[in-house]
Amino acid sequence: MSRTVFCRKYQKELPGLLAPPYPGTKGEEIFMNVSQQAWSEWLAQQTMLINEKQLSMVNPDHRKYLQEQMDKFLSGEDFDRAEGYIPTE
Repeated sequence: MSRTVFCRKYQKELPGLLAPPYPGTKGEEIFMNVSQQAWSEWLAQQTMLINEKQLSMVNPDHRKYLQEQMDKFLSGEDFDRAEGYIPTE
């Protein structure tokens, strides 16, 4: 039986991650409160932001920006999107 969590983005029980996505308290918080679906969608969104905004992961300001956007995305708040991107329905 798969592990479920009450996903903070979708506000319902959904299959959870198999392991924390990264170490520390933030990774554990995501593991306990974010569904596999929401995390997969965030990874796609993160990739678009990195590519379109030409972010560098060696730049602390860029990492901080992505962290802020991740928190907004996973909480169901408004978040930055890549300019010109129109999601398909």
